[in-house]
Amino acid sequence: MLIVRQVKLTPHDGEDAPHRMLRLKKKTAALLKTDISNIKSIMVVKESVDARKKPEVFWVYTVNVLLENVKEATLVKKLKGVDVSISDVNAADTPCFDVVSPDTIAPSCGTISHKKVIVTGAGPAGLFAAYYLTLAGVETVLIERGKSVDERGEDVDRFWKEGILDPESNVLFGEGGAGTFSDGKLNTGIKDINGRIDSVLKTFVKFGAPSSILYEQHPHVGTDVLRSVIRNLRNEIISLGGEVRFKTTLTGMEVLDGKLCAAKVNGSERIACDALILAVGHSARDTFMMLRDLGMEMEPKSFAAGYRLMHEQSLINLAQYGEKYRGCFGAAPYKLTAVTSSGRGVYSFCMCPGGYVVNSSSAEGELCINGMSYSGRDGRWANSAIVVAVDEADYTEALKRAEVEFDPSDPLRGVYFQQLIEKRAYEAGGGLIPVQRFGDFMKEVDETIVLSKGGQADESGIMEGIKGRFTFTSLRGILPDFMEMAFGEAMVTFGRKIRGFDDPDALMAAVESRTSSPVRILREKDCVSLNIRGVYPCGEGAGYAGGIVSAAVDGIRVAGNLLSNP
Repeated sequence: MLIVRQVKLTPHDGEDAPHRMLRLKKKTAALLKTDISNIKSIMVVKESVDARKKPEVFWVYTVNVLLENVKEATLVKKLKGVDVSISDVNAADTPCFDVVSPDTIAPSCGTISHKKVIVTGAGPAGLFAAYYLTLAGVETVLIERGKSVDERGEDVDRFWKEGILDPESNVLFGEGGAGTFSDGKLNTGIKDINGRIDSVLKTFVKFGAPSSILYEQHPHVGTDVLRSVIRNLRNEIISLGGEVRFKTTLTGMEVLDGKLCAAKVNGSERIACDALILAVGHSARDTFMMLRDLGMEMEPKSFAAGYRLMHEQSLINLAQYGEKYRGCFGAAPYKLTAVTSSGRGVYSFCMCPGGYVVNSSSAEGELCINGMSYSGRDGRWANSAIVVAVDEADYTEALKRAEVEFDPSDPLRGVYFQQLIEKRAYEAGGGLIPVQRFGDFMKEVDETIVLSKGGQADESGIMEGIKGRFTFTSLRGILPDFMEMAFGEAMVTFGRKIRGFDDPDALMAAVESRTSSPVRILREKDCVSLNIRGVYPCGEGAGYAGGIVSAAVDGIRVAGNLLSNP
């Protein structure tokens, strides 16, 4: 089999995938200087877009090619200027769904364990930990404080339309975790030497995601497909003998001589177990407090907070792909970073092409937002969080300036800071998502605005880009001064990178505060809690992941270490 890299195709507006694949086959045959009839099979390994030299933009592919009637070694020797090599792997034999390989779970994982394990939280970390444990024959109970993904969807829709919040079933709590109502991005920057990322993506495909996520440069599934995958994965866990319980909240732990004996759920029920995986997500504040009071070792950590910026998707497409190809690649994403004059980092987070700003509040009197896209990414608006990095010293000082009473040694200081700015956002909008034009924010204008300038949408058009009730008001004072200043400075930089990004009519919404967990629950190298044996902090909530894939990978890692421990 041959591996051919840097196969470039000029995009065609309105071209469907089958026709593009035919062109890819013809282009590959031309590069190999062979007749297209000699290509027995061709499989895409990687797909990306090269827009570095606009106005010319290309699809770029790496493909596996199986030839017939051709001696591969002879052909490769004759080729000049083509990035091609020979592989011993047969393209037809490439596995699609080998979700378990010898080293995927743990390098030293051996015989089937007879432990009883409780997994707390049905987000990516908890779901994948439970899945791999049940695959290994472990008696596994997956508990989730929220509802199933379908019931949860109904509660979320009601909240967006009527403002009726269920604190246990919302955008942040319920089956699938906070990522369920997001863009469903499946890219990650973590290092992986055990094939866990590959296994996560193949598991997604096995349970309903499109196979294209295996080779796309920036894979995503969208909230609609993600919900289906989650449902199928849960049903597989049950079919393998696992137990899944909804509306079941971890409220305590029974510990004897530093060793876990049982979990306490819903305030009164006791469940004996050998181990407990803590995959509670980044917003389980009551659980964090319970663990702190129990004496579990944890520490505050850095995170980021800011606003959601909304632009017409057509503007982003033009900036990213140019006039000639703006309609050829679907909704364009972007990624922006800046360092301010004071050395503070500001960056885009969870960019949602063709998506929606969504009200993701989980507590009465507090308001936070997130971004969400469907698999088609065909909405009118693009949005992303533009967030400012804050560390322990930053938010400790901000709490003091706001005259919030707190213990300076409390590891949950980041939680208190989140609550502070979420309460301010709630008050600014009177319980509705507060929205403001960027130009008015920079001028510190404090009045109701109706957009009309420059072809931007009026209020009815903006409704196409926001899930949840909103109101125009001033966003000043929601974040501390130093964060507002860093945001404003970075926006000037971003306007140089993407023309129109800092347009005065760009829309801002507040507040993006749940970018990652504000606390880290400390664990050993084998993923066991520092001071309670049998407890395994896991995933984003515990401070060891930052997205769907990295959380799922950590779930697999923790499951493997649990199985390897005596």
